[in-house]
Amino acid sequence: MLQASMFRFRFLLAYALMIVATIVAFELISHFGTSGVGRLLLAAPTAPLRTVPHPDILFHVLLTLIVVILAARLLGELFRLIHQPPVIGEVVAGILLGPSLLGRIAPSVASYVLPDSTAPYLQVLAQIGVILYMFIVGLELNTSRLRQAPHATIAVSHAGIVIPFILGSLLALWIYPHCATSDVPFRVFAMFLGVSMSVTAFPVLARILTDRRMQHTELGAIALSCAAVGDATAWCLLAFVTGFAQARASSAMITVALTVAFIVVMIVLVRPVLVRVARAVDAHGSLSQGAIAGLVAAFLTAALASEMIGIHAIFGAFLLGAMIPHGSLIAREFTHRLEDIVVCLFLPAFFAYTGMRTQVNLVSSTMQWAICAAIIVVACLGKFGGSAVPAWLTGRSPRQSAALGVLMNTRGLMELIVLNVGLELDIISPTLFAMLVIMAVVTTLLTAPVLSILLRGGNET
Repeated sequence: MLQASMFRFRFLLAYALMIVATIVAFELISHFGTSGVGRLLLAAPTAPLRTVPHPDILFHVLLTLIVVILAARLLGELFRLIHQPPVIGEVVAGILLGPSLLGRIAPSVASYVLPDSTAPYLQVLAQIGVILYMFIVGLELNTSRLRQAPHATIAVSHAGIVIPFILGSLLALWIYPHCATSDVPFRVFAMFLGVSMSVTAFPVLARILTDRRMQHTELGAIALSCAAVGDATAWCLLAFVTGFAQARASSAMITVALTVAFIVVMIVLVRPVLVRVARAVDAHGSLSQGAIAGLVAAFLTAALASEMIGIHAIFGAFLLGAMIPHGSLIAREFTHRLEDIVVCLFLPAFFAYTGMRTQVNLVSSTMQWAICAAIIVVACLGKFGGSAVPAWLTGRSPRQSAALGVLMNTRGLMELIVLNVGLELDIISPTLFAMLVIMAVVTTLLTAPVLSILLRGGNET
C-alpha cells in the first residue's frame, strides 16, 4: 500500500515538473523571439493582403441552419396533422423566415437569424442539397414503369405536359410586358413559363398516395406512371430551356445538340455499365464505402458535365440516378443512407435560401395580384384538364379521371427547384418568382382536400 502511494506521488511530481518545464521553456523561447536581437534575427516578410470571411459568419450560418431545421420540422409536423404534405410546411417555414414575414414584422431578428452575409453560404448548401435530392429522385424513378406503362397512360402523361406548356406560353403573351425586361427574349420567357406550369412533384405525389394507402391501387399506379413519364419529360424540357437561356442565339443549337448527345451517352453507354455494377453489388450482398465513394464521384461528374454543357447540374444528377436500376441494392441502400441527411439538413437550407429570395410584398398592385391569380388558375386548369380529359377519353371513369387530374396538379418542391433555376438565370424577376412560389404552394395545398372530396364515398381503386 505504501509502495503504491509512493509510486503515485512520484508520478504526479514528475508530471508536474514536466508541465512546469514546458512552460518555462516556452517562455524563454518566446522572450528571445520578441527581444531586440530575436526580432532582428527572426524578421518575417509582410503578409499579403487577403480577404477573409467575417469571423462571425460560421456562427450565423450555424444559427441559421438550426433555426430553419427546427422551423421546418415544426411546420412540417403541423401540416402533417392537417393531412397536408410535410414538405409544404417546410417550404412555408422558409418563406416565413424570409423578408415576406419575419423581415417585415421583426427586421432586427431577421437580420440576425438570416443576415444577407449568409446568403452565399446557404446558396452553396442549397445547390449541393438540390443536386443530391435530384439524384435520389432519379434513383426512386422506376424507369421500368415508364417502359411498361400502357400507351394510354403515356398519352395522358404527355398531354399533362403539353397542355399546361401551351397554356403557360399563352399566358406569357399577357404577362411578359408586366413581369419581364427586354434583356429576356420572349421565346425563353414563354418556354420557361410553360415548363413551370408542367411540373409535377413526383416524390410529393408518391408520399400523398402512400399516406392514403393508394400506392398499390389502380389509380395510384396510373398516377405514379403518369408522374414518372411527365417528370422525365419536364426535366428534359427544362434542360433545353436552360440551354437556350445560357447560350447565345448562335450557339443555342450547339447546346441543344450537346444535351441530346449527353442523354444518348447516358442511356447507351453509361446505363449498361451501371446495370452490371448493380448486379455485382446485388450478388455481393453489401454496399462498401468504396462503392459509395465511386457512386458519389459518378453523379457529381454527371452534374459537372451537364453544367459544362450549359444546362443545370441537377439534370445530370437526376439522369444518372434514373440510369441505376430502381430495385437494386445500390439504389435502396444509397437512398436509405443519404435521404435523411438531405431531407433534414440540406433541404431546409434550400428552403431558407428560397425564403430569402421570396418577397411576397413585391406583389402589391391590383394588376400584380390579378396576374398571380391568373397563374394559379392557368396552372390548375392546365394540369387538371390536361390529365383528366385525356384519361376520360381513354376509358377511365369520370371520378378516376378527375382524381388523376388533381394528383397531377401537385407541384411542391420540384416546382421550387425549377423556379430557382429561372431566377438564377434571370429569366424571371423576383416579383414573378414570388407569384410562382405562391402558385406552387397553393396548387399543392389543394391536392389533398380536393382528392378527399372526389373520393368520398367512392372506390379509390
